Amino acid sequence: MSEHVLLLQVSIALLLGLLMTRAFKYTGLNLPDVTAYLIAGVIIGPYLLGALNIEGIGLNTMAEVEHLKIISDVALGFIAFAIGNEFRLSELKNIGKKATIIGIFQALVATLLVDAVLVIVSLTTGILSISNALILGAIASATAPAATLMVVRQYKAKGNLTDLLLPIVALDDAVGLIIFAISFGIAEAVETSQLSYISLIVDPLFEICGSLILGVLLGYVLTILEKMFFSNKNRVALSIGFVFLSITLSSTQFMLGDIHVRFSSLLVNMMMGTALCNMCERSADIMERCDKWTTPLCALFFILSGAELELSIFSNYQMILLGLVYIVVRAAGKYLGTYVSAKATGCDEMVCRYLGITLFPQAGVALGMVAQVSANSTGDTSIVRNVVLFAVMVYELVGPSLTRMALHLAGEIKEKEESTKTHERFNKPKVA
Repeated sequence: MSEHVLLLQVSIALLLGLLMTRAFKYTGLNLPDVTAYLIAGVIIGPYLLGALNIEGIGLNTMAEVEHLKIISDVALGFIAFAIGNEFRLSELKNIGKKATIIGIFQALVATLLVDAVLVIVSLTTGILSISNALILGAIASATAPAATLMVVRQYKAKGNLTDLLLPIVALDDAVGLIIFAISFGIAEAVETSQLSYISLIVDPLFEICGSLILGVLLGYVLTILEKMFFSNKNRVALSIGFVFLSITLSSTQFMLGDIHVRFSSLLVNMMMGTALCNMCERSADIMERCDKWTTPLCALFFILSGAELELSIFSNYQMILLGLVYIVVRAAGKYLGTYVSAKATGCDEMVCRYLGITLFPQAGVALGMVAQVSANSTGDTSIVRNVVLFAVMVYELVGPSLTRMALHLAGEIKEKEESTKTHERFNKPKVA
């Protein structure tokens, strides 16, 4: 593929995504921009425009989508960097304990509930193995930080629920990694009858602790270096360079004896953002300027996510049924776990009712877990990939709207004001 064709594909993807958001506004559908980007991605993907095999017009194959993965990796790095900004110690004094308890409890409940139901399905139908049921239960803990952050920003959500939501989503990734590593180790022990304590305990601890330490170091160095510059434009450029650097360093993997050392790009960038916002006096301004710079990157991230959705899964009715079970049970676990823990920590009724709904979206982190399963499992895990792909397709298309609905019902976004402002902006009479 030539560089010009690649550039044409990216430009068409971005333009179509932006036009789709306008189409949603004009038709009165009032769906979040994230959903518009995802649908635009499906349109340019291998199953629609890509199927025409016109070079440059669409993404003809999944290989071409994979070729653009670096854009998604960079966008996810900036999203994680922005979420880290929510961990300001001055603000976490009031919500830190609640966010920690809810974040851990909802992830555990979702995992255990999906484990229980899918193990029963395994024993009664034989559609999937017990080891695959345990892996799917672990993946159920993961939540999509990107979609949640984009909806919160688009509608400028503010309130108790929003204050809890972003720290919980960030914490969810760390908890999910631990649950996944332990569950995957147990699943492999079921397959091979050998239990590895290194893969069960040591590897995930090294990944999480190593990622947090690397993030703090990068955040500290960034804070020191930004003092050398007096222009906010240069400080933003420096921050962008550090996000690129952290993504590159996070891709490093090596063996330390029997220990597999690797890093989570999400955790590294979150921790770097956290370190910066707590050590740098100008962090708020830097973050605000970075957000403006990364807006098209985030749009491309969701468009490419839509292009990755494999519509061929709809041809297998067993996968659809199993995927629907996974989706419903995971959502029930997320909601129940959040509701109970929010009640126990003294959250107000609106938070108890609607916080769980905002944790339904699932995407990049879950797909990353699937990639690890495919690369390291000794058994057949194709069913895990298909179920998660189907679930991600549904969650990505429906999840952002559910998040918007929950925030609106909780009174943290003013839907009517947003619609009125949009209508006035596009119908403002021209001055002669």
